[in-house]
Amino acid sequence: MRHYIVLAITLLMAVHVQAAPFGDADDQSYAKSVWNALVRAKLAGDNAISTVPYQGQAPHGAILETLESTVTVHNRQAGPNGDTGIVIVKRNYGGEGVSKDTVANNPEAYLKAVTVMFKRKGYDPDNSDWFWAKFKSNGELHVNPKNMKLAGRVAKGMPQGCIACHTGAQGGDYVFNHDRYK
Repeated sequence: MRHYIVLAITLLMAVHVQAAPFGDADDQSYAKSVWNALVRAKLAGDNAISTVPYQGQAPHGAILETLESTVTVHNRQAGPNGDTGIVIVKRNYGGEGVSKDTVANNPEAYLKAVTVMFKRKGYDPDNSDWFWAKFKSNGELHVNPKNMKLAGRVAKGMPQGCIACHTGAQGGDYVFNHDRYK
């Protein structure tokens, strides 16, 4: 009888403790490597390339900048040559007094997040192989209301979040601006 009770408790614990759909230690480690690749490419960080700010919308921000490039991410999860792929970087600006002019003149004062889509071959074929991350201006990851780090397959299977929203992009590539990355 004791064995059955132990088995039942073990099964209940196994069902209750499931792996997080995103934001686990591997996702956090890979996101840090993505951030480092963005800084090297001058797509994020103190010496980042500036673009012309434009009017945005929720959930990203009132004013945005978007950059696209190719970067190589070096991480223990990547092969010996790293993962090379397309990256889309969106700088999300907000706050009192934010406008295209105020962002153009003082972007650091209004930067709220850097959201990233990195095309990681073989990572998530069901969702066009995008690795998602939402960074603070210093490269730390944002968290959701459940304190989950926003990196990896962000909000897969949930009604809100990167994947759920971007599945609505025309062309099937999860990108709203164009259909180049099918």
